[in-house]
Amino acid sequence: MAPFACGLLVLTAPLGALPRRAAAALAAAAGVVAGPLYVHLQPGLRLAAPDPRPAAPPACPALLRALAALYAAAAAQRGLDLRVLLGPGRRLARRPRVLLAAAEAPGPPGPVRLGLQRLAAAAYGCPPRLPAVLLEEAGGGPEEEPEEDPDAALPDFADVAVGGTFDRLHGAHRLLLSACCLLARRRLLAGVADGDLLRHKVLMELIEPYELRAAKLREFLEDVKPSLHYDIVPLVDPYGPSVTDPDLQCLVVSEETRRGGEAVNKKRLENGLPELALYEILLMKDPEHSQNEEEKISSSSLRQRLLGTLLRPPRQDPALPSRPYVIGLTGGTGSGKTSIAKLLGHLGAFLIDADKLGHAVYVPGGPAYEQVVAAFGAEILNEDGTINRKVLGAKVFGNQERLKSLTDIVWPEMAQMVKEQIGEADAQGKAVCVLDAAVLLEAGWQDMVHEVWTAIIPEEEAVKRIMARDGLSEEAARSRLQSQMTNSQRVEQSQVVLCTLWEPDVTRKQVEKAWDLLQQRLSQKCSL
Repeated sequence: MAPFACGLLVLTAPLGALPRRAAAALAAAAGVVAGPLYVHLQPGLRLAAPDPRPAAPPACPALLRALAALYAAAAAQRGLDLRVLLGPGRRLARRPRVLLAAAEAPGPPGPVRLGLQRLAAAAYGCPPRLPAVLLEEAGGGPEEEPEEDPDAALPDFADVAVGGTFDRLHGAHRLLLSACCLLARRRLLAGVADGDLLRHKVLMELIEPYELRAAKLREFLEDVKPSLHYDIVPLVDPYGPSVTDPDLQCLVVSEETRRGGEAVNKKRLENGLPELALYEILLMKDPEHSQNEEEKISSSSLRQRLLGTLLRPPRQDPALPSRPYVIGLTGGTGSGKTSIAKLLGHLGAFLIDADKLGHAVYVPGGPAYEQVVAAFGAEILNEDGTINRKVLGAKVFGNQERLKSLTDIVWPEMAQMVKEQIGEADAQGKAVCVLDAAVLLEAGWQDMVHEVWTAIIPEEEAVKRIMARDGLSEEAARSRLQSQMTNSQRVEQSQVVLCTLWEPDVTRKQVEKAWDLLQQRLSQKCSL
């Protein structure tokens, strides 16, 4: 049976038992539901009762520990969109297609399933006859001993603030936001980083657009606790409205952002406003982090895991022959594109080096030689009649009109040579052909390839590489980069993104992953 698209899991175990049971419960549920998976916590509820009433769990430290365990366990179930509900009161954003509960829920299976259906209908407006499944999951061990007064409660504040990038909401985000929801009585102000605040983020080109991040954030929050009012605003500086809003009482931070919270309080005092209470949430460890990823669960690690994967569907162009399958590999100066091409060649791809073709079109007797000399004059020639590329480059650099005149001559001739090389790859029986071309997108050669793969590198690293490789000054290196497409512009038009920022072994693993996934796509294509 195919997994259900969305489900509601009801957990009735004591809060102290959930940290031990979370992994087993979610592993069992993940086998039934693809996601999202909503979780209704109601410790001690008897589902077999004639009319089980929904209620919110108490806002206490034990609840926060249970939430941390559930979101940490969800991280081990790749792709599981977990949302632990902190209070009934509205229809959920996604309609559950199945109801779930632990098989050991007290009572005979029939009444338990009926009680599950009644609870879901009363709490979230679910249809009364949804399928109800009792999960077979391990008990997970004894209940934890409470570390504090069992009657302890979390502090509460009318208005609470939190800030972050909130890219691809993960378990640590969800725990942070859930803590905010538990602490707030009336309003949560959520600042979402944008603009210059993203410039130095790892793989910032892969960060989702602000509008999408804000929409996902709102959907999650309104599902989790619908009784609160949510203000979601863009953050373009480190402080945002947290230093000007007089109604705020609390700022929720992590271990990493506590110093930022202290800076907010300093600014508030300067603005004549009272300090905010700083409520700190512990970071969540990522058991699956790789050698170049952070040990905590983080958006940057999730973005790194996107490298080499298919970000958008390949082009469907009936004019393109199905074989060889052509990858257009591009990237800016210093991006490591050439090293990636070599790795793909070692894996079996037929390589076409557009830079070499570019040199070939300029040689005397080459397809563009006469036209270029006619357009730019004999002063571009060396004594032996060859074109001096440096002199020609100086004539067109910074002059868009002259540059276009040159590319209008050269690019069509190069494109013809590329097509001939693709034909050669086909004649050799090669299944995959890689066109290594820095100007792929600028020249409009997407119509010759099935997929665009882009190599990216942060600007600061690219500047260092260009200076070291070409002996240029920092100013000249930056000028060269600024004359090219940006990483973001390339990524927007790419199916696959790769990054050579880390050790060569990390790049190799990225390329091997991309290659293996490509082989899977080609295999599926052949089986259709």
